[in-house]
Amino acid sequence: MELTSYADFAVRLVNTEEPDRGKDALHTLDDVRRLFSPGGRGGRIADESDVPRLRGVRARLREVFESAAGGDQTRAVNLLNELLIEYPVSPIISGHGYLDDQGRPQWHMHLAENAPTATALYAACAGMGLAVHLTEHGVERLGICQAAPCRNAYLDTSTNRSRRYCSDRCATRANVAAYRARKREEAAAAAAAS
Repeated sequence: MELTSYADFAVRLVNTEEPDRGKDALHTLDDVRRLFSPGGRGGRIADESDVPRLRGVRARLREVFESAAGGDQTRAVNLLNELLIEYPVSPIISGHGYLDDQGRPQWHMHLAENAPTATALYAACAGMGLAVHLTEHGVERLGICQAAPCRNAYLDTSTNRSRRYCSDRCATRANVAAYRARKREEAAAAAAAS
């Protein structure tokens, strides 16, 4: 697994909450387990205490994205460094069950398989993935959706660094709203002119 793919852990956790809509999808142990791959160690070791701990990590990761989206690169990096220090990676090489066409293990990295809790495992993976993404692509590639009221986090992987929305749905909704606002203004201007 490419290390930058672990950055999706951060996005997935942050987006379990939509603060401007009053929605939160991280309430139960099952919600925690859904964050992990089916059958993975994180889901197996998760317990009820991981719910509030992951909510705390989520808030801190959201601050990283919001700082980056707001142009405060130093704050974003400092916040991420704090998470990396608190939840260090403990990489191991694994070949569990993935065999190539010759029957040899396909070796790959796991970042935190020895973490003592599901929160520590998830936070270490999310933090490291985000750190790799940030250092390879730039802080400005961490974003918060600009479509109101959505405030989902996203990773800008566009070729021209122009992404502003978390999804095509939000981009379409924002463009339609802007179009309708322009039409209302034109109609009001036309009515005032007559």
